[in-house]
Formats: sequence, structure tokens, C-alpha cells
Amino acid sequence: HVKTNALRLIEQAGIDFDVREYSLAMEEFTASRVAELIGLEPDHVFKTLVAIGERNGPCFAVIPANTELDLKALASAHEDRKIHLASLKEVLPLTGYQRGAVTVIGAKKPFPVYVDEIAELFDQIAVSAGAHGVQMVLRPADYIELTSATIAAISR
Repeated sequence: HVKTNALRLIEQAGIDFDVREYSLAMEEFTASRVAELIGLEPDHVFKTLVAIGERNGPCFAVIPANTELDLKALASAHEDRKIHLASLKEVLPLTGYQRGAVTVIGAKKPFPVYVDEIAELFDQIAVSAGAHGVQMVLRPADYIELTSATIAAISR
């Protein structure tokens, strides 16, 4: 399979993970389709969003792909008054990843990471492996530890 930077890093960390590849046109790209193609429930597939706080700058929000980001809750977790999602133009320069392939692991800069608390309920979650059509499946606790994430209720 594709060897992304994120996969190399997770291997080096000695974490147990599984790679699942899928093929999907961008216009058909939905959480439920991805989940179906990699054999997981939609709420076990997490998307990684980039948000920018007016005072504390960028951060990552990792939420179930079938939910929406609660910006108020994220702002509160990030100790910021206002926060907004990064524009498409900003995602690549901030993270080094294309939209739809953003992952915290191996991102250009170590921004703070907030993972929705629901992740802790599952045996495994899937997150992007840093390339289109490649997901890594791992234990939430391993992901949280590796990314030094803060657990917060940030989805709705």
C-alpha cells in the first residue's frame, strides 16, 4: 500500500494499526461511503478539520465524519473567543496535506489537537493516513496519546 509520512511515523511509534484503502470519486465522498468501503460504522470514521482561533491560532478538530463541528465548543476547548474553519486555500500551507487527506500525524506543524469525546467509546477508529483513499484504523487511546490530543465534546 501507499507509504505516507503518517504511516511511517505511526509505524516508528510502534502502534498497532491497520491500513484500509478505498477508491472513491471526490463528488461521491461522504463519511458513510468511506465507512462502508472500509468496513466500519460511519461514526467510527473520523475527519480531521483545521480551525483557526482569533487569539490562539490554528488547531485540529477530529470528529466523527457523520457529525458537524460545534465551533462554540471548539473555541471553548481552545480557550479562544472566536474560531473559524480554515479556508481551502489555508489547509495545505498549514498542514502540508490536501483537503480530504488531512491528518494530525505528520502534519507540518504540531498544532493543538482536540478529539471528540465519542472516540473513547469505540474499540477502533479510522483517520486519514495522509493520502486520498487511505485510512488508518487504530485504537482511540493510541491515537490520542500519539497526537497529545485533548478530549472535548466538539461535535453535534
